[in-house]
Amino acid sequence: MDTSEKTAVVTGAGSGIGRSVALTLAEAGWSVALAGRRTEKLAETASLTEGDTFCVRADVSSPDEVTALFAAVRDRWGRLDLLFNNAGTAGPGGVTVEDLPYSAWRKVVDTNLTGSFLCAQAAFRLMKEQDPQGGRIINNGSVSAHTPRPNSIAYTATKHALTGLTKSLSLDGRPYRIACGQIDIGNAATEMTERMQRGIPQANGELAVEPVMAAADVARTVLHMAELPLEANVQFATVLATAMPYVGRG
Repeated sequence: MDTSEKTAVVTGAGSGIGRSVALTLAEAGWSVALAGRRTEKLAETASLTEGDTFCVRADVSSPDEVTALFAAVRDRWGRLDLLFNNAGTAGPGGVTVEDLPYSAWRKVVDTNLTGSFLCAQAAFRLMKEQDPQGGRIINNGSVSAHTPRPNSIAYTATKHALTGLTKSLSLDGRPYRIACGQIDIGNAATEMTERMQRGIPQANGELAVEPVMAAADVARTVLHMAELPLEANVQFATVLATAMPYVGRG
């Protein structure tokens, strides 16, 4: 794919995987809209590259803020070629099913699932209407879209649901050259996974330190998926720390 004048939205771009993907895209010549709730963290991301980026404060669980985000992209560039649907939250750690507050459940669902839907819907509309038509959506799943950790019901449920979102977008996008894929990530070194290096509960009840990998290793995979021609698609990709307990996790 010729990335001249190719445009992207990265949600959750202020830290972790979102930041790494945004920087990798910008360094590869993409124009990138950095979206997230914390303006100071978005500005930090923007300061780390000389590429064409701009920051949009947006809570993906808010329909109005998502609408404003994609309107800003349309006004600035006139089109959108890629959405990396990355924003998400793990919710409270170590809380059992029976003790999980409804408010915590709703926050995870509203961010991980509803937020991904709202951004995908807005991107779909823009990609369908623009000329030339089409684009790509990449959803950040998780290895939890396949295999849960103990006491992670809200996070795991939303990541399983994202797989359905990915498949439906892939099917519904066919007539409009809109491709959709999912990257399932295991133990990238971010703020969210710091606890894994101190010890995290396993399926057998023990605590164990788990290996992690660099977020840049994920970003390279996202870039590969993004730069395929729209006639080709990586439907699902799994990128994980080689020795983490995933295959045979329990």
